[in-house]
Amino acid sequence: MRVETDSNVNHSNLEVEPTQALEDGAIKHAPVKKKPSCCTGLKVFLFALSFSYLCKTLSGTVMKSSITQIERRFDIPSSVAGLIDGSFEMGNLLVMAFVSYFGAKFHRPKIIALGCCIMSAGSILTAMPHFFMGYYKYETASHAVLSVNSTSSLSPCSVDQNVTDCVKAAASYMWIYVLLGNLLRGVGESPITPLGISYLDDFAKEEDSPFYIACLHTVAMIGPIMGYLLGSLCASLYVDIGFVDLGSITITPKDSRWVGAWWLGFIISGITNLIAAIPFCFLPKSLKKQEEENNDNISSDLSKIKGDQSRHHKSENHQPVKWSVISKGFFISLKRVFSNRIYVTFLCCSLLQFSSFIGFLTYKPKYMEQQYGQSASKSNFVTGELTALPAVSIGIFLGGLIMKKYKLGMIGATKFGFGMSLMSFLITLSYFFVGCENHVVAGLTVSYDGKPVARHETSSFSVCNSDCKCATNLWDPVCGDNGITYISACLAGCKALTGHGKNKVYHNCSCMEITDSQSGNTSVILGQCPKSDDCSRKFIYYTVIQVISAFFHALGATPLYVAMFRCVHPELKSLAVGLYTLIMRALAGIPAPIYFGALIDRTCLKWGSRSCGHRGACRIYDSDAYRYTYLGLIAGLRLPSYFLAFLFYTMVKKQYQAKDPKSTENGGQESVPMNKEANSKSNEYLSSTSDVERESRI
Repeated sequence: MRVETDSNVNHSNLEVEPTQALEDGAIKHAPVKKKPSCCTGLKVFLFALSFSYLCKTLSGTVMKSSITQIERRFDIPSSVAGLIDGSFEMGNLLVMAFVSYFGAKFHRPKIIALGCCIMSAGSILTAMPHFFMGYYKYETASHAVLSVNSTSSLSPCSVDQNVTDCVKAAASYMWIYVLLGNLLRGVGESPITPLGISYLDDFAKEEDSPFYIACLHTVAMIGPIMGYLLGSLCASLYVDIGFVDLGSITITPKDSRWVGAWWLGFIISGITNLIAAIPFCFLPKSLKKQEEENNDNISSDLSKIKGDQSRHHKSENHQPVKWSVISKGFFISLKRVFSNRIYVTFLCCSLLQFSSFIGFLTYKPKYMEQQYGQSASKSNFVTGELTALPAVSIGIFLGGLIMKKYKLGMIGATKFGFGMSLMSFLITLSYFFVGCENHVVAGLTVSYDGKPVARHETSSFSVCNSDCKCATNLWDPVCGDNGITYISACLAGCKALTGHGKNKVYHNCSCMEITDSQSGNTSVILGQCPKSDDCSRKFIYYTVIQVISAFFHALGATPLYVAMFRCVHPELKSLAVGLYTLIMRALAGIPAPIYFGALIDRTCLKWGSRSCGHRGACRIYDSDAYRYTYLGLIAGLRLPSYFLAFLFYTMVKKQYQAKDPKSTENGGQESVPMNKEANSKSNEYLSSTSDVERESRI
């Protein structure tokens, strides 16, 4: 009731007229305030917060969908790309705890508006390196041929491809600006979740709060869907579209050197985040509780009481804010949150699951490209439009609906949430059985006569190309009619070249002659050979498994999220949500992409080459090693989390059944919405908090 009473203080100017009317005897003017302004309603705030969630998830998904494009554009390994992705969490880490606690004491909607503006600036800064780096020069052996003679009859085998210009690229470290832009975006995102959720839960009915949160997250899932669709579109466009002759480009979107227009998505997301800030500038500091909004008539006695309260608080507002006392209250609150064993157990369980989720989501498009031979554009489209995200949206919404319909309390929500999560985990184990074989690449995965070779026995040269002056560090793959991919036309022993751009064909390739080619054709075309039809079928199985597992995981997400901030004292709700987000960012969001990327780098078979012989981005991975490393790490993090989940459920069941023995009769619904420690120490907490702090809870 403290929040309800204080929330009316800010509306004292609206209530003076009815109170004054009663004093003047004009009783007929007492119920003048029938409808609040449309800009002060909870539904308006819910709409504005949902749109900001949509925009922030759009920006985050654009980064996730562009990570492989950024990796190739800046010629960096996956571990560095993971560091760039984790910089968003670093930005959150810098300000999250202070925003969560101190932000709740000021004008929360305006702080959220400022955060949206900072996110917009960060997204635009991320795209800026594109405009200062010059045109993208992908790795190819064709430049060596054209630099000697432009005639089509020149043999690629006769040109010394090891002679390259060593010019230090000025844009070698431009990826740092991408990192800084993503970090700034993380700073701007920090107030949206803790302040938005606490504001919504403060002024909504207790039974409606889970449904509103489910609606919020359901609308927010539109952001990733739009983000992956935008990422798919950008990945299909060449990075320098509009500035180069696309007819001269010899690579396709399926090529591992292809870089799409990654920068375009960040420009668009920056504009949308700026638009999201506008509605919050017109929302009030606090709202009426929904129960109060349903009462059309206000009694004169209540008006007098509120008038006295408004005058009392108005006089207190002239007192200076004592920051030292507020800081002391912050550390007291921090101690109370971390002394809550139920909350800490849930935190540890979520940390393992979130680490697994971050690693899976960051490198999922890359996994689909390398494992199933899909383009970056198709990988993003399948993820965003056809498979996981629509299922997640439906699952989150149904989870909130189930919780509202069956009035699930702490016990019921915990049982349902972790049960669905465990079912999702068991389904994802089938990923191990729907992987594809390695690319058939001469000198890497097979010998030049087509026989499989061990990784330590690979060799780029053979008898068929020993007379050619080939560069072994270049990656310019060609595909033969025998189904074998060669690292370059030179290493395939090709003697002639015809065509232009993507239509180039190399002829008289000596390495084709030592294989059992049924057609007898000794020509090769640009690009890697596609994977088998069996791999295409496995990709369909993979997407179906992804849909089912994502649905079950999302179904339990809302009950668990509500259980997280219901297991602490209501006064600590905002801080608990903020600390949860902070710890997830710091201990999962930052390191997970880095160590996932470092382990994935260890499965690389062929690294690209930058100027001066420096190592660039990986061009091809060992599919089997990639699958077992990537999926094994995901499963290894999630499995122990369910032991902690069982411990959490045991603690919740013991505590809430002890408070309300009848809770087992209604599926775990309990009448007391906080832990017993919160009940026994509520007065102690409030008495230890200063008058300034209590005043700032409005």
